[in-house]
Amino acid sequence: MLIIGCGYLGRRLGARARAVGASVTGLVRTRESAARLKAAGITPLLGDLDRPPLPSLPSRGRELYYLAPPPARGRTDPRLGNLLEALASSGQPRRIVYLSTTGVYGDCGGDWVDETRPPRPEVERARRRWNAEQRLRVWHAAGHGELVILRVAGIYGPGKLPLQRLRQGLPMVSAADSPWTNRIHADDLVSVCLAAMERGRDGAVYNVSDGHPGTMRDYFDRVADLAGLPRPPLVSLEEAGGRLSAGLLSYLRESRRLDNRRMLEELGVRLRYPDLEAGLPASLDGERNQD
Repeated sequence: MLIIGCGYLGRRLGARARAVGASVTGLVRTRESAARLKAAGITPLLGDLDRPPLPSLPSRGRELYYLAPPPARGRTDPRLGNLLEALASSGQPRRIVYLSTTGVYGDCGGDWVDETRPPRPEVERARRRWNAEQRLRVWHAAGHGELVILRVAGIYGPGKLPLQRLRQGLPMVSAADSPWTNRIHADDLVSVCLAAMERGRDGAVYNVSDGHPGTMRDYFDRVADLAGLPRPPLVSLEEAGGRLSAGLLSYLRESRRLDNRRMLEELGVRLRYPDLEAGLPASLDGERNQD
């Protein structure tokens, strides 16, 4: 198994694979990240997707998970392009599982969204992911290997909760302005990744979420209550312009509810954390155990 961008999620994925005897190699950018992989029993490779050429990759005929984020700016993903160029010389994998984002659907006005909905990315972060999907479709159509695309909702879990933001007392939008959002626990996402590699239909796209959408305000309030922190003060979306980051505002201007039936039925995944009631307490317990 080869994991490109073996960070928070990649280490969890690698640990699960190693537990059943798989050999795991992870590509990372820094020596600190490489040391973390080595300590976890994952073979590290140092390489920078922004600065090719990449090191020789053990990719031929292997399972490849692409977890690396696109660059922070622009409408394309040259990092993925550099990886595909490297595969031309190191050898094509048997299958790529690519982690995309549900942001490629754009604002859906709170509608339920399944995989038949045409993508309509509206912000640059989503356009970069859509560009990566299209690059991979070209790679797949050329017969280089199999492909499964996972359009992933907001990831939460130990180390991925907005605790610092809550401690700082930063505001959140009021209920009237709070959009529908979707979540998936990191450990359930690992299960989906492994199932997509093993059982996903070649060329298929899967929405990845727990299937229980909520509002952004509700999510922050739940985390605050469980952590014993004050709920965030509320502002209107109009007032939020000068008080919230541009990145958070871009999420607050999109609303959709994800249909995850294809994921459940075709991949046969049984979620350990099917809703926030189950997932948030486990995440906080994991957070405390890391301290």
